[in-house]
Amino acid sequence: MSHPSNSYYTVPDEKGCFGEFGGRFVPETLMPLILKLEEEYQKAKTDQSFWEQMDYLWKHYVGRPSPMYFAERLTQHLGGAKIYMKRDELNHTGAHKINNVLGQILLARRMGKTRIIAETGAGQHGVATATVCARFGLPCIVYMGTHDVSRQAPNVFRMKLLGAEVVPVTSGRGTLKDAMNDALRDWVTNVDNTFYCIGTVAGPHPYPEMVRDFQSIIGKEAKQQMLEMEGRLPDTIIASIGGGSNAMGLFYPFLDDRDVNIIGVEAGGKGVDDRMQHCASLTGGRAGVLHGNRTYLLQDDDGQILEGFSISAGLDYPGIGPEHSWLHETKRAEYVSITDQEALAAFQKCCEFEGIIPALEPSHALAHVFKLAPNLPADHIICMNMCGRGDKDIFTVAQALGITMATTD
Repeated sequence: MSHPSNSYYTVPDEKGCFGEFGGRFVPETLMPLILKLEEEYQKAKTDQSFWEQMDYLWKHYVGRPSPMYFAERLTQHLGGAKIYMKRDELNHTGAHKINNVLGQILLARRMGKTRIIAETGAGQHGVATATVCARFGLPCIVYMGTHDVSRQAPNVFRMKLLGAEVVPVTSGRGTLKDAMNDALRDWVTNVDNTFYCIGTVAGPHPYPEMVRDFQSIIGKEAKQQMLEMEGRLPDTIIASIGGGSNAMGLFYPFLDDRDVNIIGVEAGGKGVDDRMQHCASLTGGRAGVLHGNRTYLLQDDDGQILEGFSISAGLDYPGIGPEHSWLHETKRAEYVSITDQEALAAFQKCCEFEGIIPALEPSHALAHVFKLAPNLPADHIICMNMCGRGDKDIFTVAQALGITMATTD
C-alpha cells in the first residue's frame, strides 16, 4: 500500500527512526543479527504465504477477530459518550501479546533459530511466548524481575506449565526494565542460535516497527467493526501504555484519520509530582537511550535511568516506545496519566457494571474514559482497548484494597 508523503504511515525511515526517536543502539556483536532480522522481516512483509499462516493462526489458534463490545451499563452509569471496548482480553492467553509473538516466532523459524528468549513484566508476554513455543516445539527462556515474579505468580505458574524456564532477575528493582537488561545480555552471549522475542514497541530497529505491524490487527479490526456497528469511525480511541504495543496496535490504522482523537494513558503510580513514584515518561521524562533505542525516559539530572513505580506490572517501565514519543512530539496523539487509585476504582466499576474483570493495564485506560465520557455528548463514540484480562491481578488488587484472600492447604 502506498501512502502520501505527509502520511503518518511513512515512518520509520531506513535507519529505523521516528523523527529523532528510535534507531539502533546495540553492541557490535548484535548488529549482524539485527540486520538479518530486518532483512527477513522485509521479505516476510511481502510474502503472501507468511500472512496466510498468520491469518490462519490468528483465527483458529488465537480466536480473532476479537469482539467489539458496547458497554451499555457503564455508558448509562457515566452518562455522555457511548463506550465501546475492543476485547483483546478474549484472545487465547488472555491479552494482546500473542498477536505479536506469533509473527516473531514464525520469523525465528524462518531464520533457523532454535532457542527463544523473552522478557516479561505482567507475565502476559511471557505466557504468550511460552504458549507459541510449546505450539512449535521450541525451548523458551523468560526473564522476569523478582518483584514481578512475586506479584504475578499465576502467570509464572502458567509459563512453567507451558514448559518455559522462568529466570528471576534480581538486579535493580526487579521489574520489566531489569528483565529486559538480562535478556539482552543473554542475546549477546548466544547470537548464533537464539531469537529474542521482544514484547513491546521498543528496542532496536526493526522491533518497534515489526511489533507495531503485528499488533495493528487490533486497529484494523476495530475500524471495520465500528463501521459495521455505528456506520462511522469512533471520535476518540484510548489505550494504556507501558512500552505501548497494545496502544500502537489500536492507534496505527487510525493515524491518518485526522478526525479521530487518539489518547494514550501512562501509569501515574502514586502521582506524577514525584518522578520516582510513577512511570509516566512523557510527563516526567526526557529523551535518552535505553534498550537499543532513543525515546522518552525517566532520568535523574545525571542521565541515570530511574526505577519508576506502578501497581501494574505491565506498565512498570521507565520508558515508552519511540513511535509514541514521536506522536507526542508531533501532537498527533495526546498522552495523559492515571494513578494507581484511579485505575483500581475503574477496575472495580468494570467488574460491577459489565461483568468483565479487566487487567490493571487497561484499567488505566478505562479510568481516563471515566473522566472523559460524562463531559461528552451522547453521540460521541469512545473506543478503548481492553487489552488484557484481570485473572493475573486479583491478588494484587486484593492486597491494595486490604482484602485477605482465602487460601487452602
